[in-house]
Formats: sequence, structure tokens, C-alpha cells
Amino acid sequence: MAQEADSVRHSESGLPIEPVYGPEALDGWDPVSRLGAPGGYPFTRGVYPSMYTGRPWTMRQYAGFGTARESNARYRRLIAHGTTGLSVAFDLPTQMGHDSDTPIASGEVGKVGVAVDSVEDMRVLFGGIPLDRVSTSMTINAPAALLLLLYQLVGEEEGVAPGRLTGTIQNDVLKEYIARGTYIFPPQPSLRLTADIFRYCRTEIPRWNTISISGYHMAEAGASPAQEIAFTLANGIEYVRTALAAGMDVDDFAPRLSFFFVARTTLLEEVAKFRAARRMWARVMREEFGARDPRSQMLRFHTQTAGVQLTAQQPEVNLARVTVQGLAAVLGGTQSLHTNSFDEAIALPTDKAARLALRTQQVLAHETDVTATVDPFAGSYAVESMTDDVEEEAVALMRRVEDRGGAVAAIEQGFQKDEIERNAYRIAQETDSGERVVVGLNRFRLDEEEPYEPLRVDPAIEAQQTERLAVLRARRNGRAVTRSLDDLRKAAEGTDNVLPPMREALRARATVGEVCDALRGVWGQYVPTDAF
Repeated sequence: MAQEADSVRHSESGLPIEPVYGPEALDGWDPVSRLGAPGGYPFTRGVYPSMYTGRPWTMRQYAGFGTARESNARYRRLIAHGTTGLSVAFDLPTQMGHDSDTPIASGEVGKVGVAVDSVEDMRVLFGGIPLDRVSTSMTINAPAALLLLLYQLVGEEEGVAPGRLTGTIQNDVLKEYIARGTYIFPPQPSLRLTADIFRYCRTEIPRWNTISISGYHMAEAGASPAQEIAFTLANGIEYVRTALAAGMDVDDFAPRLSFFFVARTTLLEEVAKFRAARRMWARVMREEFGARDPRSQMLRFHTQTAGVQLTAQQPEVNLARVTVQGLAAVLGGTQSLHTNSFDEAIALPTDKAARLALRTQQVLAHETDVTATVDPFAGSYAVESMTDDVEEEAVALMRRVEDRGGAVAAIEQGFQKDEIERNAYRIAQETDSGERVVVGLNRFRLDEEEPYEPLRVDPAIEAQQTERLAVLRARRNGRAVTRSLDDLRKAAEGTDNVLPPMREALRARATVGEVCDALRGVWGQYVPTDAF
């Protein structure tokens, strides 16, 4: 519908939003090719025919801090409160492949996640948790193979066969070069490691989701919804090409690919984004890569509510934000969901805040009617039109990535990073000017904030981890560790899959840092082009 140009509102992707949508918005629109049936190609309406009418999404709560023992206690409490899947946060040294006793780890041990240095920590982390009955997601990228193998070793110690383990490793290193920064190795050996994980899991841990291709962190860095799905799917295409170049058949690995997106407070565009992403991925997989298995064409994804939209001012208002964001994810058809705690803009969430975040999901699942029907927005003039608009914008961005030689080449040219930073600057300007309203921050403020006592991590944790490592190194068979690390280096220098020798090194009590150092010695360490 026509309206005055100066009164047009725009979406987070910068696309115009009309005040009224009618039948003309879908003029010439083919519902068969654009929608299909729920659970059928192109999966616009969801990847499963019954969606939540059969059972709700998996309720994950992202948690991890301090020592493995402290995190284990929180996992047990979350499971007792109704969490159906665990999501593990690791501290920065673990994410970067450094042991807790190295100088570079000083001050960061246990701060933004749990410290895991060896199989000993992993055993404590999951002590008393039935690994054959709980699905575990691990937010780990560059050293993802190590943490997966540690999980497998702990499962074996508990008598759980690898074939019964279910969960996901994020394992998406390309977005680290774009937006997050916890990379270790250069892009090509990182992609080789990803392909090795695909091959290993196909035979060893067949129910495991081998990668969670992530747009979340790009969104947190400032990407618009269209940029988020465009750059995420472009990265997905690069991973598929890597696996095919390694000799794998697309239908052997593609069913285990998964994705990870953000859910913002802009509910309508977020629903449109999720629906557009499913349709785009289905077409890429069928038309570009010739995938025939419907599972290879499905875009299955985990969602986390938008941490970047939380405010330290009037933090209780974040409960309302998270509820709207969670609803957007559910209406968009997510397979699993993490709802942020209201105090995360201040510090690690307290137990009470984490419980309230879980209760938010439980209210959505059990007290509303959003689970009563599949894809409630199907046929909506507004949402279908916005879905088309987001898809068109995202496809154009993906073409620009391809024109630069694909995701890796575009990363090396700084394309995605520059685009995201431009959008982040726009958001900052709009917030500073008051054009973008943030309740409690630039409007509806309080003269004085109420006091809040955040969760604090005990600084003694670093000394405790250092002591645990000293005991580990004193008690293990040093020759066996040296021999297994030598085997790993040989595999890395050649073309053999590096995961079997990596597993044996970890079984011999090699540490995460020692294994990563062995690979750094062969593959080198990535230094961004703008680091100088």
C-alpha cells in the first residue's frame, strides 16, 4: 500500500515495512513452490510435518563457568528443572586451545565458560549425567574435534557406546574469522579438520551433528537478518564443497549439518528470516549439490535469544525481551532454543535467572497455543511478503560472496566483516540519536538503578586448574603421551584423518593445549590481515 516516503518504517535489514499488506502483496505468488507442505520441500513451513504438535522443541540452556565441578552442579539443577538438552560454554583458553596453566590464559580461566584441560575435567563435567539420554551441544569451534573426542572417551568410560551419543559441536571456524575471533589455525587446515570430523563421525558417532553453522555471532557483531542468513549459508556452501572435495558423497554427511541463528525482538522479520533460510538452503542443496535425501535439504537449526539486545539498565526488562525473542524462534520453527537470562548483560547468570529463562520456554510450550498448529503465519500477507524480501536481499549478498571467489576468499578480502561493521555502525548511530528506541537505555530511564548482586567467579579457580594439571602430568605415562603426539603430527603432515591419533593422545592424558600445540607446529597459526 502506498504511503508517504518519510513515514515508511524499515526492517532490521533496511527493507521497507508497509503499514498494511493485502492480496496484492502476493500477486503472482506460487504457494506450491514457495511454501510446500510442512516437512516437505522447500521446507518453508518447517522441517517436520507435525512440528510442535507432536512434541515441543528441545529446551537447551547454555551454561558453563568456573570449574567442571561447579558447571556439573548447574547442569544437574537444570535437568531437574526440566531442561531437555545441555549446552556447554567453555572458557576462552579452552576455546583457543590453551591449557589453564599457560601465561596467555592468566585471568581468563573459568570466566566466560568452564575450563576443560583434559579428559579428567570432562569426566567431572558430565559426572552422573546419563550421556545416552541427554543431548549435549558444545559451543566450541577451532578445537571442536578435541572436545568431541573427550566426550566420546567419557562416554566409553561410562559404558555408553559412541553410536548412542547425541548432540552437536559448533565446529564453525569460518564465522570466527568473520566475527568472533576464537580461531587457531589458518582457513585451509581448519577446513581439512572439519572434513576429518565429518568422516570420523559418519562411522564412529553417526547420530552426532557434526557442525552448527552459525549466524548468531555475526548477528551479535551487528549483522542484519539478511546478512546473518546470507553469510551463514555461504559458509555452509563452503563446508559442503570441502567435504565433496575430500571425496565424500553429499547425502552421506549433509543430514548431520545444522545451523545456529539469533532471535531478535523484531518478531515478524525474524519469523520471515527463518522461513526464508529454510527455503534458500533446500534449493542450494538440491539444485547446486544434487542432494536427493530430503534430510540433506533440511535446514535444522538451534536458536538463541539476542544477547546483544539485553541491557544492564533495568535488567528485569530483559525478561520481556527474551519472551518476545523466544516466541519469534518458536513461530519461526526452531528445533532447539536457548533463552538468555535477564542478568547476562551484567555477568554470568545466577541460578534464579537461569531458571526463569527456562521457565519462559516452558510457558511458551505449555501455556500458549503456538504449539497447537504448524506454521501459524503461513499465508500471512505481511509475513509471506517479508519472507520474500529477506530472501531476495540475502540471495543478492550470497552472489556478492560468490563473485569474490566464495566464503573463504571473501573472508580473506574482509568482505563479510566490512559489511557487518557498516551495519553495526548504523545501529549504533540510530541508538545514540534515539531513532532506535531501547527501553531503559535511551528512553524510559530511571534516575537511579536498583542494586543488583551478580554472580562472581572465584579467582582461585586458576590456581586449582594449574594444580590439577600438575598432578595429571606427574601421574600419566609421559612416553605414551609423546608417542601419541608424534603420531598426530605425522597424520597432520599427511592426508590421514587426524581424529584417531588425536583420540589416542587424549586417551593417554595429553592436554587440550598440548594437542593444539602439536597441530600449530604443523599447520601454523592464523594471523588476520588487519592485525598489523
